[in-house]
Amino acid sequence: MNKKKILIGSLIVISFAIGLFLQPLLSGDSLYEQIKKYQDVLSNAVKNYVDPVDTQKLTEAAIKGMLGELDPHSVYITADEMKQVDEDFQGSFDGIGVQFDVIQDTIVVIAPIADGPSEKVGIQAGDKIVRIDTLNAVGMSRDNVPKYLKGPKGTKVTLAIKREGIKDLLTFTIVRDKIPLYTVDAAFIIDSTNIGVIVVNRFAATTHDELVQAALNLKAKGMKKLILDLRGNPGGYLNQAFMVADEFLKAGDTVVYTKGRRPEFDETYISTPGGYLEDIPLVVLINAGSASASEIVTGAMQDLDRGLVVGETSFGKGLVQRQYPLSDGSAYRLTIARYYTPSGRCIQRSYKDKEDYRNLIGRIELKEGSNIGTALATVKKEIQAENEIKIKENKKNEVINIDSIPVYYTRAGRVVLGGGGIIPDYIVKQDTLTHFSVDLRINRVFFEYVDQYLHNGKEIKEKYGNNFIDFLRNWNITDKMMNDFRKLAESKKIKWNEDSYKKDEDFIKAEIKSEVARSVWDRNAYVQVFSQIDKQINTAKKLFPESEKIHELPRNHR
Repeated sequence: MNKKKILIGSLIVISFAIGLFLQPLLSGDSLYEQIKKYQDVLSNAVKNYVDPVDTQKLTEAAIKGMLGELDPHSVYITADEMKQVDEDFQGSFDGIGVQFDVIQDTIVVIAPIADGPSEKVGIQAGDKIVRIDTLNAVGMSRDNVPKYLKGPKGTKVTLAIKREGIKDLLTFTIVRDKIPLYTVDAAFIIDSTNIGVIVVNRFAATTHDELVQAALNLKAKGMKKLILDLRGNPGGYLNQAFMVADEFLKAGDTVVYTKGRRPEFDETYISTPGGYLEDIPLVVLINAGSASASEIVTGAMQDLDRGLVVGETSFGKGLVQRQYPLSDGSAYRLTIARYYTPSGRCIQRSYKDKEDYRNLIGRIELKEGSNIGTALATVKKEIQAENEIKIKENKKNEVINIDSIPVYYTRAGRVVLGGGGIIPDYIVKQDTLTHFSVDLRINRVFFEYVDQYLHNGKEIKEKYGNNFIDFLRNWNITDKMMNDFRKLAESKKIKWNEDSYKKDEDFIKAEIKSEVARSVWDRNAYVQVFSQIDKQINTAKKLFPESEKIHELPRNHR
């Protein structure tokens, strides 16, 4: 009995001590008080609101709002959405073929899926979908978007698009189709060279295996140098990005590391021996649509002096999300850490202003032809003298001082710049198209013309069907073809603009030839034809002597 009293007394003392300890944690702005606040509001709404209340809907809205206050990539995923969440990376589906995100109530195209119906009509990374058929898409929730974009193969959907730099809305009618699942959608050797090109459109479960197989096939055909094209690649699985980067590196290099508030989320990925591509000269292509896993691979190649980076500043998505399941089959992704390149650069750009983040404002941009692979003093002098660096801090695109941009060094001591995203060693901006050419793509003039041409001109398949290189070198667009093309365009109420045509003539003819190549051969042939007028690829071809040079630079281990 005395023992029982002693035990009870001890428990009371312990409970009192615990209460004293927990009291500060459960008062004021504590987690407990905030949960109770939400519970009070929800309970009162259920009891007193004028109409019946859907508590699940309110709770989901509260979770979405809460996560939306953290960063653009911490998101809630409904139970229905969870059933389809891995489709783009592991399964097949019918739809329009875009990677998208919803930022500040607007559906933003991260990238069209290669060879999908959206890409074929000209949807681009950064396009904002404001209407789907007759439905206003502004304010549409992330889980509702697939309900309207996906659908049975052969059905149509009409999108109204707001594109940066174009005043009027663009209208696209897209025929839904089976979305291709491959991630290496082109691999070829540039004609009359030993330079291979491998295009990776995202990092899915099979990307590493696909890339290795593509590289081995190209090596067997005589490839001695490689252009790794990550333009428009929105990212994907971290482990696949690491495995791809690992193929280019010798053992013992830091490929990427993560740092979070909690130490258990800190990870470092170290390269392993035996990569298939350890010694091949390398150039990596990126642009504003290259994000996340693409930036991890690119940053590692740049910081470790493994290859040159060419193109335009990447997106700047360097937050690590972990997915947590909920009891009803839904889930949420919470940012738990940030990615850092080997030199210590944080890939993530500022997302404080959601409007600027959505419009790619806030990224550091260098002018055409800029090269940051020089000594820091030279970079500062050149930038301050010529105003080469701009950062889109606001709509005025104000020039900022170089001293406010974080400076880092590669392993061999080359200068690279921080501030979010990966800034290429050589800035090469892709040519822009006139509204005339955009209209031609929107109205599917290229696709329809080639369909008609091949239907009436079977000699292409008969003459070149087994010899693509002969087609690549010798088949050209004739004056008669352009006259027929113009007639088709005008039949679709497109006013022929001769000045715009002359400006975009190389693109228009290359697009026709590429569509013929795609129809007779495959996507691989399409990309190879277009590469002949690709300014960024043509620049990359010339830079291999420097790529080989930096790969041999001494290791300073800064």
